[in-house]
Amino acid sequence: MRLDKYISNATDLSRTDAKRIIKNGEVAIDDEIVTNPAQKIAPDQTVAIEGSVISMAKSRYFMMNKPAGVVSVTKDNHNPTAIGLMYEHRSDELQIAGRLDIDTTGLLLITDDGKWNHRLTSPRSDCAKIYEVGLAEPIGADYAAALAKGVLLEGEKHLCLPAHMEQIDDNHLTLSIAEGKYHQVKRMFAALGNHVASLHRFQVGGITLDTELEPGEYRPLTDLEIASIQ
Repeated sequence: MRLDKYISNATDLSRTDAKRIIKNGEVAIDDEIVTNPAQKIAPDQTVAIEGSVISMAKSRYFMMNKPAGVVSVTKDNHNPTAIGLMYEHRSDELQIAGRLDIDTTGLLLITDDGKWNHRLTSPRSDCAKIYEVGLAEPIGADYAAALAKGVLLEGEKHLCLPAHMEQIDDNHLTLSIAEGKYHQVKRMFAALGNHVASLHRFQVGGITLDTELEPGEYRPLTDLEIASIQ
């Protein structure tokens, strides 16, 4: 990695400011002053600014309790974004790991670790997504069996993977799915002749939404939560 990029990633300095302090002779690699911003940094080398050693920022992992009306994208000209609710350095490097529709609430995972994001969202991953679903019409007696078999979504050629539901009351249930097709939960119940009135995701793989988080709040994931995504 270039020296100026390394410094920018490890500190609050912009690339422009990093180049300036390097050219001013304020940066040393392994105790030797370096004035070339394009100098490459090896993993075993030490970088110091005016004698203070800096280190590359670690990858970041967060969970958010996404409120309704917020979109799961980095930028949007018309709606507030999940990233926009966060006050984090280099927020432009953060990625949404498994999006939620604008009116869907609950567990949203955010990271700048692309490999972790891929493990989480890959079709080959074994990360179940669990939702609480509110339906406009009462739950049909055949829903559990139909979902366990796999329903055919409009416009699709193949059945969804088997899903598991547990009924809460006449109109509410929890649903566990292993896929992440576009508007999948809503389309699944549309295929069964019903309409999703409310949708809240509370678990992805081994990560469960922290009940202390108010809508719009977020926190870093614990080491155990991060490691649960294999």
